Amino acid sequence: MTTPPPAVRGVLFDKDGTLIDYQASWAPTNLRAGRLAARDDVELAARLLTVAGVDPATGYALSDGLLASGSTEDVARAWTGAGSPFGTAELTERLDTLFRSAVVAAVPVCDLAALFAGLSGRGLTLGIASSDSEAAVCATAERFGLSEHLAFLCGYDSGHGRKPERGMVDGFCRATGLPVEAIAVIGDSSHDMHMAAAAGAGLRVAVLTGAGDAETLRPLSHLLLPSIATLEQALFG
Repeated sequence: MTTPPPAVRGVLFDKDGTLIDYQASWAPTNLRAGRLAARDDVELAARLLTVAGVDPATGYALSDGLLASGSTEDVARAWTGAGSPFGTAELTERLDTLFRSAVVAAVPVCDLAALFAGLSGRGLTLGIASSDSEAAVCATAERFGLSEHLAFLCGYDSGHGRKPERGMVDGFCRATGLPVEAIAVIGDSSHDMHMAAAAGAGLRVAVLTGAGDAETLRPLSHLLLPSIATLEQALFG
């Protein structure tokens, strides 16, 4: 068994845009979320989606927009302020339910089970930290056969704080006993990279399968990859 680079003993993945192809998976769900929050008022839905950084015609998220990077509660609060007829708490609950149901249509960026098995086989400790709910993260891990390889997972509602704060990385380190300098954080947004930097993670790896673009992510990361499909090769050569 090839040993990992000394600086990397654990890998903490973002979910949407990193494990899951963001635009392919979430464009239809984004449109449904806008309609839900607007109670099917077409003009209001378009306004809410624009506020959240989403093209109301296609559902595609703009680079680091609120729906791509923020928590469900962040989105609900912004939409309530922009005219949604729901209160923030009710809208958060409704959106979380919608987003959790979207797991069945999620498009993985590669064979995730094979990637996670390969990384685990090389001695790396793995985790997932998402701005989605913990329930949605668990459902994603179960659907793609990742649960057995995970030492840690969390969502925005798991009690570790939210991106771009450092708390999710700290939670991973507490759960695994790994020093933060031995952690690689893999993500598709500036929130992921800022979280990693705030915590002092040893390696920041950005990928281009989300809403973030190369121009934004390159200066924030140590390594920029087309997707996690090439992560094992990048780490081990």
